[in-house]
Amino acid sequence: MARWRSSSQVIFRGKVFSVRRHSVVEPGGVPATRELVHHAGSAVILPRFRDGRIILVRQFRLAAGGSLWELPAGSLEKNESALHAAKRELAEETGHESSSWRKLVQYYPSPGFLDEKLTLFLARNIRPGPPCPESDERILVRSFPMPELLSMMRTGKIRDGKTLLGLLYFQWLAS
Repeated sequence: MARWRSSSQVIFRGKVFSVRRHSVVEPGGVPATRELVHHAGSAVILPRFRDGRIILVRQFRLAAGGSLWELPAGSLEKNESALHAAKRELAEETGHESSSWRKLVQYYPSPGFLDEKLTLFLARNIRPGPPCPESDERILVRSFPMPELLSMMRTGKIRDGKTLLGLLYFQWLAS
């Protein structure tokens, strides 16, 4: 494996992420300056009922300029495992719980400037309960059959990257 060197300085530190400017010598001896967003990571949940329906949440996203249909997801808290975060986020955002969890895939959504790693879980044996979103979250919860979700993707009604990847990855596994 190639070795590389880096020094960095914090440019911004916020509640969810920080930004650092890195001076690096990349593999092959290439010097570069890179600004990276550092994030603790997130858990993404594909909650699937026995009849095949999948739960999505709809919430306002400032960066997208409107509300999006998404798989439930959330940031890892300090020293929290991705699975624990997935269980916590499913309960908070949807009120549902699961007794069957399977890690499907881990991926970097935008590694050119972001070090966040997302872990996608399949949650089965879903049981309903009351949601308890955070005070600044307004979330609509709804379940959809897979054919409707595929149609929503084709027509641009689902535009969230983690949701597109999660649904397509799951559909690929199932075929």
